[in-house]
Amino acid sequence: MVNEGAGAPRSRRGSHKVVPSSDQDGTGEVPCPSNGTVEVKHIISAKLQLKKKAEHLKADLMRQFDTQVNEFMDSLIEESASLGSSHVSTVFPLSDKEKSKLRHTRPSQGQSKQFVIRRSLLDELFEVNHIRTIYHMFIALLILFIFSTLVVDFIDEGRLVLEFDLLVYAFGQFPLVVVTWMCMFLSTLVVPYVLLSVWAGVYPTSNHRALWTVLAGSLLLLYQGLCLGFLPTYVVLKNGLPPASCFILILEQVRLIMKAHSFIRENVPRVLSLEPNKANSLAVPQFTQYIYFLFAPTLIYRDKYPRNPCIRWGYVATKFSQVLGCLFYAYYIFVRLCIPQFRSISMQLFDLRAMVLCVFNSILPGVLVLFLAFFAFLHCWLNAFAEMLRFGDRMFYKDWWNSTSFANYYRTWNVVVHDWLYYYVYRDFLWMTQKRFRAAAMLVVFTVSAVVHEYVLAICFGFFYPVMFCLFMCFGMVFNFVLNDRRKGPIWNVIMWTLLFLGQGVLICLYSQEWYAQRFCPIQEPSFLDLLKPRSWTCTPQTNTAVDAH
Repeated sequence: MVNEGAGAPRSRRGSHKVVPSSDQDGTGEVPCPSNGTVEVKHIISAKLQLKKKAEHLKADLMRQFDTQVNEFMDSLIEESASLGSSHVSTVFPLSDKEKSKLRHTRPSQGQSKQFVIRRSLLDELFEVNHIRTIYHMFIALLILFIFSTLVVDFIDEGRLVLEFDLLVYAFGQFPLVVVTWMCMFLSTLVVPYVLLSVWAGVYPTSNHRALWTVLAGSLLLLYQGLCLGFLPTYVVLKNGLPPASCFILILEQVRLIMKAHSFIRENVPRVLSLEPNKANSLAVPQFTQYIYFLFAPTLIYRDKYPRNPCIRWGYVATKFSQVLGCLFYAYYIFVRLCIPQFRSISMQLFDLRAMVLCVFNSILPGVLVLFLAFFAFLHCWLNAFAEMLRFGDRMFYKDWWNSTSFANYYRTWNVVVHDWLYYYVYRDFLWMTQKRFRAAAMLVVFTVSAVVHEYVLAICFGFFYPVMFCLFMCFGMVFNFVLNDRRKGPIWNVIMWTLLFLGQGVLICLYSQEWYAQRFCPIQEPSFLDLLKPRSWTCTPQTNTAVDAH
């Protein structure tokens, strides 16, 4: 045995003469030092690797645990909020006067939406490398779109074309859009708040409460119908705004109407619950609270929302840059996948074969546009404004991609709009009918959603072609009941995605065909029937009548 030095422990492996090594010339073996240095280094390296694996495992487990706790707390909050007032009254007996107040306030108090601090789901998922790789794949696809467009333009034109004429056209007359939006926003900022304040100051002490209520309600409806309803639509149609500019104005029109309704709807029960002949200034929120609500990424009014402690301006810049990237992504999708296809199809007669090919060829651009719209608006745009306002509740959507039913898809795709429809259409309808017509309430929700979607598309595209309305009211209603929450398992998720892809193909195909038919086959003085009849069904364009259609 070799002396290993004072204080050093003896090792049986210290007497071994050779260990495998890549440093040995030809033999693959090197003499092992008597002090066991090679083995110690190997053990330390193995321990460090094991420690790194443990740290990664710990981080993954903590993320999974945090997600499950958040889901549990969300469900707990919803279940606790769902406890009706009847359960409370059995524990805490109420007087007749308190019961009368409760009846007035029940539509806004029972099962109201609870706001809690939580991150958007994609922000959590992008921390996982596997999920972030999918994001990188979409970026790589964008790079290929850009490269292919530049190459084709260089071959055709002999130079690089970086004019982005489609974007310039789509956002045309933008100063007019800004001025119109300012008028809409300032009127929404002043009129609903002033009407509520005046009515709340007069109602508790007045002997003509019904008269004041009818007067204030009539003025509010008149304002919403003329200023928010008629003005933007008139500006769009009178000036012939291009599609993107139209979408900005019309979507803001719908958003401000929904905001104003929520503000009035949540505050009227407060005034109704006041004691007679006792005015209370606290029944009307502060003006700053109303301003915050108009910018906040939610359609449900609350006096206060959970707020984050600080603003991450780097996060805001990243989200706005991603919105801009999505805009250019959509541009290249239309340039490479849509415009060449539909220009040629629009020069052909309408037949079944062309329709089938058009639908299936439109699935890819339709799905990409769907993903871009979701990511750009529901994730990036809303998160950017939420961060600037320190708005804590970032659940603008849920994991709709995991849905095994269309009922769950409708609830999780756009939580912001779904909450408004649920609380102010579905639940208010049930409250007015004393919960006797749930199917009718669901039908009303689908009808409102379908009408608003079709209104937006009809005004922005400049023609009436109720494809979206039919998909909502026919297939949407059927799938809502057939593919319901009882359907579980991967096969139902596959079916949901298949039908969703097919629906996107139908939308892109039919609306694109009609867009080009309206331009290749113009009617100088169309009758009312011509406005209702799809032009793409009968269009037989001639080359000399064709106009430039982007």
